[in-house]
Amino acid sequence: MAKIKIWPHHELCPDGAEIVTVPGETICEAALREGIKIEHACEMSCACTTCHCIIRKGFDSLEEASDVEEDMLDKAWGLEQTSRLSCQTIPPADENIEIELPKYNINMVSEDH
Repeated sequence: MAKIKIWPHHELCPDGAEIVTVPGETICEAALREGIKIEHACEMSCACTTCHCIIRKGFDSLEEASDVEEDMLDKAWGLEQTSRLSCQTIPPADENIEIELPKYNINMVSEDH
């Protein structure tokens, strides 16, 4: 099980959070399970950028992004070298990573999950 430290975000988790994943779970799935409402307008199908996150620690331990994810990330607000889509990123077991959720995202359709 991976440990994820989420940096404070003014709306989603003002105090930050530390969560633990279950095997095979994405960052987005783990956050949602713990009540952190990361937007995921495409229902985690890698068709938007609303779940964009920035990996601040542990980026090198992750598998490389697919070409489809890379293409979507090109459209993300606040893109950085260590950006990933949280719906596509499964942290390796027994790794500690830290992520930052950008202040904004590009969401053409706002959905309440």
